[in-house]
Amino acid sequence: MKILVINGPNMNMLGIREPDVYGRQTYADLCEHIKRGCEGEELDFFQSNHEGAIVDRIHAAYFDGTDGIVINPAAHTHYSYAIHDAVKAVGVPTVEVHISSIGSREEFRHTSVIAPACRSQICGKGFDGYVLAVKQLVSGKFEDVR
Repeated sequence: MKILVINGPNMNMLGIREPDVYGRQTYADLCEHIKRGCEGEELDFFQSNHEGAIVDRIHAAYFDGTDGIVINPAAHTHYSYAIHDAVKAVGVPTVEVHISSIGSREEFRHTSVIAPACRSQICGKGFDGYVLAVKQLVSGKFEDVR
């Protein structure tokens, strides 16, 4: 199965940014963790700090044979109707993932405008949340995990 893993703003700063929330592992460590946990799946990784680039990559997924999307929209989670609309437009099954428990953090982080366009949302499971998301896409069985 061809899975696109999208990470939004500041995810390239893992290991540096708020290590008490996100840990000390880097973005490269995250990608390796997903690869190890999802052997046999075709994985394509994309990270951008720019909303439009993320929208463009979601659109491209429609045309390039992508079977599923795992997305951590990061800060875009709380206000990007453009990403929400892109996910809905392409119709590629999508699972939203967050390393931290967004419901346990600052009030503004509690609401995701992306989640309604996704099949499920996984929060607070660290790097393992991405592996769970890929497994949901492969199995076709979706449930929120928090």
